[in-house]
Amino acid sequence: MPIRNIAVGRADEATRPDALKAALAEFISTMIFVFAGSGSGMAFNKLTENGATTPSGLVAAALAHAFGLFVAVSVGANISGGHVNPAVTFGAFVGGNITLLRGILYWIAQLLGSVVACLLLKFATGGLVVPAFGLSAGVGVSNALVFEIVMTFGLVYTVYATAVDPKNGSLGTIAPIAIGFIVGANILAGGAFSGASMNPAVAFGPAVVSWSWNNHWVYWAGPLIGGGVAGLIYEVFFINTTHEQLPTTDY
Repeated sequence: MPIRNIAVGRADEATRPDALKAALAEFISTMIFVFAGSGSGMAFNKLTENGATTPSGLVAAALAHAFGLFVAVSVGANISGGHVNPAVTFGAFVGGNITLLRGILYWIAQLLGSVVACLLLKFATGGLVVPAFGLSAGVGVSNALVFEIVMTFGLVYTVYATAVDPKNGSLGTIAPIAIGFIVGANILAGGAFSGASMNPAVAFGPAVVSWSWNNHWVYWAGPLIGGGVAGLIYEVFFINTTHEQLPTTDY
């Protein structure tokens, strides 16, 4: 069971060179992703003079996030695993695939990367508002919470199936694009309701820079619940109980 694999980690883990390199990779990847994702929203607002969101704007946001995440995961995969998301890191921890201390280091790097990306966007655009995540009109907190839980479950489940699973084989080579695709698809499904964050870091940076915290807890609780459940289910039912050892010739 994964619970036996959960570990706090060594006290010196936060100062080890490999852990620091991984944290730096998470910082850079998250900055790349948030700059592209939030930047696309700011570009839409500028082109429409802060007009109402349109279907084409939603498609543009989905594409920007899908492309940005594909790149962000790809460039960080060989160094840190390319989490780019505290919910992914939490799902990996619940499944026993990362220690608590290393996970906290990742979280700090991801949150800082998001804040720096939003500060750079604000500066580069001459002080334009960095839009924070919020609920659409007529959408209740419970509705948005369910959206974020389900969408993040799909994201982290995809991460496990294509990147974490030790028997993913050649499927692992397309993990970044599969992860990008599920995020883009989820934005098309939930963007008009909760904004489709699926990532506490993505919501945190704009909230800090714009200082807008309305219902911000939804963008932490939903992704962490969804990511944790996905990691636990995949680890318990598909890794620990269905995998058989490969023949030695396959190693």
